[in-house]
Parts: sequence; C-alpha cells; structure tokens
Amino acid sequence: MGVHIRFLGGTGTVTGSKYLVEHDNQRLLVDCGLFQGFKQLRLRNRDPLPVIPAQIGAVVLTHAHIDHSGYFPLLVKEGFKGKAWCSTGTRDLCRIMLPDSGHLQEEDAAFANRKGFSKHKPALPLYTVEDAEDSLKHLRAVRLHETFEPLRGWQVRLSGAGHILGATSVLIEVGGRRLLFSGDLGRPDDMLMLPPEPPPEADVVVCESTYGDRTHPAEDLLAELGPALARVAARGGTAVVPVFAVGRAQALLHAIVQLKAQGVVPQGLPVYLDSPMAISTTDLYDQHLGEHRLNAAQCRDMEHVAKMTSSVEQSKAIALQHGPKIVLSASGMATGGRVLHHLVQYLGDHRNMVVLTGYQAPGTRGATLASGATQLRVFGQELPVRAEVVQLASASAHADSNQLMAWLQQLPKPPHRVFVTHGDMAASDALRARIEHTLGWHAMVPEHGSTWLA
Repeated sequence: MGVHIRFLGGTGTVTGSKYLVEHDNQRLLVDCGLFQGFKQLRLRNRDPLPVIPAQIGAVVLTHAHIDHSGYFPLLVKEGFKGKAWCSTGTRDLCRIMLPDSGHLQEEDAAFANRKGFSKHKPALPLYTVEDAEDSLKHLRAVRLHETFEPLRGWQVRLSGAGHILGATSVLIEVGGRRLLFSGDLGRPDDMLMLPPEPPPEADVVVCESTYGDRTHPAEDLLAELGPALARVAARGGTAVVPVFAVGRAQALLHAIVQLKAQGVVPQGLPVYLDSPMAISTTDLYDQHLGEHRLNAAQCRDMEHVAKMTSSVEQSKAIALQHGPKIVLSASGMATGGRVLHHLVQYLGDHRNMVVLTGYQAPGTRGATLASGATQLRVFGQELPVRAEVVQLASASAHADSNQLMAWLQQLPKPPHRVFVTHGDMAASDALRARIEHTLGWHAMVPEHGSTWLA
C-alpha cells in the first residue's frame, strides 16, 4: 500500500521523461516525453510501456517541451482515457507543439519513403497530426498554487519553474507522502522567464540535472552572440541558427532586437524565423504577460525583428535571398524539421556559420557539429562541414549546478531522498555527489525502468 515511483524515462539521459507514481492500485504519470538523440534511445519510443495506458488514471505535465510531453498523443492512441493536467501556458503550447510533432513525424516518414533511406517499408510515424489533435481533448489547465485532485485522494499543486512559458514543478500528496518533481528548472537570471519559485516541503524530490556537472559562464548572451553575428555579416555569409521553437527562438529574437539597437549587428541584416511552431509560440507571449519578463512593447519588437516564414514555399525562398542573413529554424539539436534543409544548403560554404544555441544531447546532429566533425549525415548523405560552427554557452534556459543546489537548499527541511534524473550520467552523478557531500542528504541516480518506494 506504499507509494512507489517507477522511472520510465529521463534517467541516464535528458529525454523521454516519464515518472509513474503508484499507490493503492491507482497510477499517475508525471510527464510523458519522447526519447530523442541516440538511436537506441529513440527506439524506446516504439517499445510498449511496461504499464497498459488504459490503467494510468491521470497525467500531470511539468511543461510542453517534446521530451516531456511528446509521447502523450501515443499514450492516448494506445488507450489512455484520463486527463492530462498542466498550467495554462503548457496547455497553450501543447496545442501548438503536439500537432507540430505529429506533422514532423508524418513529414519525416514521407520523406524517408520518397528517398528510400529507411529500413522500414514503409516508414511510419509514431503518431499523426490527427492523433495529436485527439490527445489535446484530454488536457486540463489549472492555475499555479491551486490544489487539484486528478485521482481520488491525490492532492496536486503546481508552482513556477521558470525555464519556458508555463513550466512548473509538481507537488503530489498521496498516501501520507509528499513527492516533489522539479520539472526543468530555469535560471534566476533568464532573459525571458521569471526565476523558479522556492520549492515546498517534500519527503522525496525528483530533481533534474541537465547541467548538474557544470556552471554557466559569466558572459551573457548578448556578449557572446553579438560578435558571432557581426562576423558572419561582415563576410557576407548566412548564419543558420538551430533553435528550440519554444523559449530559445524567442530569447534569440529578443537578443537580436537589442544587438541591432546597440549597433553591434547591422540594422538592415535580414532575419528569418523559419518555424511555424516558433512563430505561433512567439505570438503566445502577448497572451501571457506577467508570466515572463517582457512587456507588451518588447513582445511586439520580438515579433517584428524577423520575417516569419510559415509556408514551405517561403522557407525554400530563403535560399534565393543573396547576401548576409540570419535564419532561425527548428529543431534546436538539428534532429529534424526545416533546419536540416538549411544545413544542406549552407554547411558547405566557409563564409557561413552554424550557431548552436544550447545543450546538444549526445547522438544528435547538433552534438556532432559541436564536436568539430568535418562531415554531417543528413537525409542519408554525408555533407562536408566547411561553415564555422559556434557553440553558445550562455543561451541555456536550464539552471546550472550552482543554481540547482541553491533551489534545493531552499527546501524548508531536508527530504528523505533525492532522485537525480534528466541528465547524462556524468551530470546526474556529479549532482548526486554534490548533494550528498555538501548537504548530507541521501541522493541517488535511478536506473531506467527501476521502481522505488517513496
């Protein structure tokens, strides 16, 4: 009759977050993310869950990033009947992101079938746009700090986590236990988002560790991005900027507004935002004033600094625009989407530049570029990498090691145990060791598929 946590994702990796909480024959899933990166991780998306979806009573989403929400359409497709609870910001973003995820998967499968480079005949998407839209009917938005009951006898409360629009930490009270899931924590000094709220008292904490083994540089985004964009503009090149459509794209647009105002980047330098999802997300900031740092005028500036290219025809037309330019396009780790076509177009010219704007998970094309590779595999072909590759260290929307520790130290009293998740093994183990040695708390890194008594 105890409370158990089953780690079905987000362990030993920064993707696929899924934590199954079980008590008295009831089951609640915190986060429902897709695995990304290495092929052996991505293959997990096609493995059946070790629990029948229809036997999960409810889902709570910490935020809308695909590694936390992107499996949900498949969960519904395979029989989940309950509700998925989240903040209003997360609901609004999921309405954009989940159908887009289905569209990308349909597109990638169709492209693989046309080009014949998939081992599957035919290549099939995990789920379709229609599947994703069906899943949206299950979303239920709740206000931060208001207690709700997703299952009988389960009390749940959300608090702000920074990171991206709508991101939350989740406190669950069930069976006499208090379980706190950090979600992805933002930076106290983030350009866009408010700082994470102090954590409430909890018996067990499940804490992310994306940057658990490192700290962010003192240099800010403007100081790092400005010289790179000025350099590529001066030599007449194109800067291809793979961006996460939610959060990172908007931070880069906001930074470009300031760099143009300061004269660091030429006022007339064309900027393109080539991602329907990023365009829709940028529009959302106006609707959520007070949930981030930008005022209405800054939101308008962010929307107008770039030409928004929604259609495929507009995207293709970018390549016909000669002269220097900046192209922001999803996805942030170059795992799929339109940015791959821009890489095909621009990687081979030394005048051009690829600007990597944040963490690149092992196994992604972004990580390959960051490692200094001279070739990159895209659409089944090896492309020479002659463009300059710039890895920004200051653009991350994740709390670093010091900031994670500072958040944990705000707990009103020490928890019985901290599970360190959502990080590469080196990062998770470094944070585990730091928690144990500095705070004297019991911390551990759970294995994928393991179950623990809370």
